[in-house]
Amino acid sequence: MFELINFLPLIFPVVLVVMFVASAVRILPEYERGVLFRLGRMVGVRGPGLFFIIPGVDRLVRVSLRTVAFEVPPQDVITHDNVTVKVSAVIYFRVIAPDKAIIEVEDYLYATSQLSQTTLRSVLGQVDLDELLSNREKINQQLQEILDRHTGPWGVKVANVEVKNIDLPQEMQRAIAKQAEAERERRAKVIHAEGELQASVKLAEAARILAVEPISLQLRYLQTLTEISAEKNSTTIFPVPIDLISMFLEKREK
Repeated sequence: MFELINFLPLIFPVVLVVMFVASAVRILPEYERGVLFRLGRMVGVRGPGLFFIIPGVDRLVRVSLRTVAFEVPPQDVITHDNVTVKVSAVIYFRVIAPDKAIIEVEDYLYATSQLSQTTLRSVLGQVDLDELLSNREKINQQLQEILDRHTGPWGVKVANVEVKNIDLPQEMQRAIAKQAEAERERRAKVIHAEGELQASVKLAEAARILAVEPISLQLRYLQTLTEISAEKNSTTIFPVPIDLISMFLEKREK
């Protein structure tokens, strides 16, 4: 008991040293960086791995470098042709400069989300509904370029923007359905007309060939008789030579 009392003055400083060292040690994973402030002044970016800070003097702010998938809630957008739609999107971004993400903006996550909402309404308000539905890839690229240009000073890189859902009013959905049906009918009529035109051209070519070679007309006549006789019917066909018919036609003309 007496010996333990003698060691108390030594144990207390050792505990203080251990607590000081424990509070000075920092370990950051590979996907994080630490922005170090010393007496309010930034002194650099630390990590990943093991490093030391001065307790009570230094302040470390952790920043994740992983890609963030932020979902923009549905926004009421009036397109260039005065159609009201609800549009939602997904934005993929990541921090590439941790010091700028902490110093240049108060909350880079909140700032990026608010900027994405306003940019979405602004860009989609300049396009027509047909372009919004058909050229979505072009609009995604335009949104990505605008957001990346504005978030660059914050140390944030916008990698991709995808328009997720486009909710149309019921009246507009019915109008688009009627338009699509009319377009399909138009294509069907055009295809039918083209088929009739090609068939008439082929028939004209066949008529010219038969006019040059009369014997081919007789062969075609015999082939037709063969096809008719192959059917199971009670009709008896007596073929009449074409030359005989042509003889009567010549006499009639004279």
